[in-house]
Amino acid sequence: MSIERFEDIQAWQKARELTHMIYMMTKEPRFVKDVWLRNQIRSASGSIMANIAEGFDSRSNPEFLRFLGYARRSASEVQSHLYIALDEGYITQTQFQQAYHLAEETKGLIGGFIRYLTKHSHLKDRQTPQNRKP
Repeated sequence: MSIERFEDIQAWQKARELTHMIYMMTKEPRFVKDVWLRNQIRSASGSIMANIAEGFDSRSNPEFLRFLGYARRSASEVQSHLYIALDEGYITQTQFQQAYHLAEETKGLIGGFIRYLTKHSHLKDRQTPQNRKP
């Protein structure tokens, strides 16, 4: 499959699912009251998507790899915040497991993409309509 837009990237699609799940969980009344944690976990989940998109738009593999690293670390941040939410009783064990697993899947897809780009690092610049030479 050809990747023409950041929306074509499986890791971005999975991050979008995770972000939706996080937003749904943080709308629950007990969670809403913890403004700091709610904002932190939402920001971290959105950051996964944003870093994948921003890295894709960089048009170079080394820069893309840097942003994918940020995205992967943001997924770990989401996982860490999930423990706080669980410990404080804002989410159930089932919700924790579902969100944690989705974050893990997202990290796996990002890691696979990192491995692919690293293996093909000889392709320094991705050819896109914006940077193709006439």
